[in-house]
Amino acid sequence: MRQNLVAGNWKMNLTYPEAMALVEEIARLAGAGSAADGPQVVVCPPFPLLHGVGQALPQGGNFHLGAQNCHQKESGAFTGEVSAKLLASVGCEYVILGHSERRQYFGETDELLSQKLKAALAAGLKPIFCVGESLNTREADETFDFIGKQLTDGLFHLSNEEFAQVTIAYEPIWAIGTGRTATSAQAQEVHAFIRERIARAYDAQAALDTTILYGGSANAQNARELFSQPDVDGGLIGGASLKAADFTAIIQSF
Repeated sequence: MRQNLVAGNWKMNLTYPEAMALVEEIARLAGAGSAADGPQVVVCPPFPLLHGVGQALPQGGNFHLGAQNCHQKESGAFTGEVSAKLLASVGCEYVILGHSERRQYFGETDELLSQKLKAALAAGLKPIFCVGESLNTREADETFDFIGKQLTDGLFHLSNEEFAQVTIAYEPIWAIGTGRTATSAQAQEVHAFIRERIARAYDAQAALDTTILYGGSANAQNARELFSQPDVDGGLIGGASLKAADFTAIIQSF
């Protein structure tokens, strides 16, 4: 059975004191969200904050630590990079891979991401694999072809056992940081397409079991409607995850 999940992507924000204050406030407000019947909650701070945030997260509930990226190699002379093995050693359970900003600003390709997926899984991490189209792609009516290729080239090389560890996040690039949000019907349409492609690549049970998140400017006001869609299992949250009250409201939107 797939799980509801809310992941907060802090991106390159917050100092250490600010991060500790935010986690403390989230823990205070969202304590009920860590109940057994609540969604899984993943907090993904920048690398220098990982250990401290991990120690400060509520223990023994549904809160988990995640990273925003990892290198494809286990170790080596790669100055400034961080391996999946290092992330696991400080308590990370999840890692975001293929975020549109990594693809756009750092030139990450599906080929590279397939290597990162293997590295993350080998280290025992659970990848949150991102796919999504630009405004030009959507307006050209090429959304499904584009996302289908991202899935095929970047993800569907995994074995059934490996794929079972993956969460997918659909993030329409045109709705990230723009204030625009896909309607719940638009989100559902793409999520259903992704689930159909999983069934084709693996089997119907794998499709049913896969958690698929929406990641395009979801917030406290629209989360409940988005999460009510049958194929939307939660959200990959950006800006709203930096505000304790908003992030808590999203967690409690199921």
